Amino acid sequence: MKQFRIMIFLAGCLAALAACNKDYEKIPLEQVTIEYVFDKDDSLGTYANKFLNSIYSKLPGGYNRVGGDLLDAASDDAISGLTGTSAVLQLATGAYTSYSTISGESPWNDAYAAIRSASIFVSNIDVSPVKEKLPNGRSIRYAWKAEARFIRALFYFELLKRYGGVPLMGDKVRELGDDVQVARSSFAECVNYIVGECDAIKDSLRPNPIVAPELHSHRATRGAAQALKARVLLYAASPLFNGQNIAANNPLTGYASYDKERWKLAADAARELIGENKFSLLPNFKDVFITQNNSEILFFRQGGNNTEIEKTNGPVGFAITARGRTNPTQELVDAFPTNTGLPITDPASGYNSNNPYANRDPRLAMSIMYNGSRWLGAELQTFDGGQNKPGTGSEPGSKTSYYMRKFMGNFENATQYANTSHDWIIFRYTEVLLNFAEAENEYSGATSEVYQVLKDLRARAGIAAGADGMYGLKDGMTLEQMRQVIRNERRIELAFEEHRFWDIRRWKIAQQVYGKPLHGMSIIKEGPDFNYNVVEVFKPVFVAPKMYFYPIPYDEVVKNDNMRQNPGW
Repeated sequence: MKQFRIMIFLAGCLAALAACNKDYEKIPLEQVTIEYVFDKDDSLGTYANKFLNSIYSKLPGGYNRVGGDLLDAASDDAISGLTGTSAVLQLATGAYTSYSTISGESPWNDAYAAIRSASIFVSNIDVSPVKEKLPNGRSIRYAWKAEARFIRALFYFELLKRYGGVPLMGDKVRELGDDVQVARSSFAECVNYIVGECDAIKDSLRPNPIVAPELHSHRATRGAAQALKARVLLYAASPLFNGQNIAANNPLTGYASYDKERWKLAADAARELIGENKFSLLPNFKDVFITQNNSEILFFRQGGNNTEIEKTNGPVGFAITARGRTNPTQELVDAFPTNTGLPITDPASGYNSNNPYANRDPRLAMSIMYNGSRWLGAELQTFDGGQNKPGTGSEPGSKTSYYMRKFMGNFENATQYANTSHDWIIFRYTEVLLNFAEAENEYSGATSEVYQVLKDLRARAGIAAGADGMYGLKDGMTLEQMRQVIRNERRIELAFEEHRFWDIRRWKIAQQVYGKPLHGMSIIKEGPDFNYNVVEVFKPVFVAPKMYFYPIPYDEVVKNDNMRQNPGW
């Protein structure tokens, strides 16, 4: 019968629930059925809520999840500090096939497991007569159901950006013996499905600001659904999918032709969220990532209060053990303007190559540690042979002379690390603003609204407004000029947040980006002075256009006669 057929799957999902509630000890785990979870007599919805929380636990986290590295270490923003072969090294050099997987970055099975769990919840939650009410008087189960649909839509997007069109399973939970020879839906169908889900559920989700954030801040809200819609539409409007399909006649990898109106859809989706005035920029950029329930966070995966980020990515050379895993590149450092807002290549910027970190955009110091940065009560020595870059031994130090600072607690003057909130932010308001600016510029050009987004972000960062109040921006920019400014602003504002890796793909510039070597800084100490020299540290590889998409896992193609592989794989 149905209960028996899904018993094995439920056993896995409910293992955590059994550990949390002694009632489960009265019933052998192998006998737990769907009626036990979605109980028609459970007016509190206790087990259904625990099942929903188990789905939340499947959300991807970004901190060092790719074989111990951040995904950005497979882009041009960073490299791994690991000596030897790493998973991100495989990503950055194309050393993977449909037969092999990348640790932490091969989500096909995990995503579909989460999608299946969400569909079980969606299909059965109406049985539970949950008495708790939302402020609007409706049963809380309507919000729970919408949350499960949101998570399902989010996982479909995670698949979409990696593989293109994927099988859409709908609400049906397939059982043993059912036909699972499901074909891939087109890219357009997947976009329409995700956007349709966001529109359908946004009014059923909890509104913003969320009530009782100490209990519910991790839950998907109306703002989260709007943010997902805006991101999906931005990707759909981007060159890789909108007009520059790597296989012109293949509906799985994008649209057949360019349509400018797709940019308007993306801009309008972001504008809707912005216009509701429920979120705002936090005054201090650094605090966004270590202050829970702040005004900039739309949706996050719960982490914990710990020191893992610091110990994994912090500088070597201190009594406190740290591994210095994420090494930012010179390319990323050079992307930060000076505190005038002008790029360092502009003669009027005030940039001094003999003192390269002075008078820079304050976000540089809040994102990256460099020679002379304050940390754990000392000034970092990332010069060759310095305390934090000895170059020998088991901890040789950063390969680029830089360490990641972002996401870490305020330990500039501390003597040791202390537990710090490390939730992984999946959507934040800044991204929505940048999504709007990009889409609006592509549709209407450099309008006053586009300029205002950049001014607001630069003002929050601490860049000087200047006599003209332009924060280093040039007046009267063309669409193309503004495009480059927006792309660079995304790069520095969203660094290490799993955007750059996907941005250079959706903009279809990965081939040229990966076609250039990446650099770091060799710093030679000569008495009290330093000699700075840019040096090559790594050569990424983008072997063919096929790398704009991941290969469908070989096992999926073999067992499903209707499963088409991506072009070139």
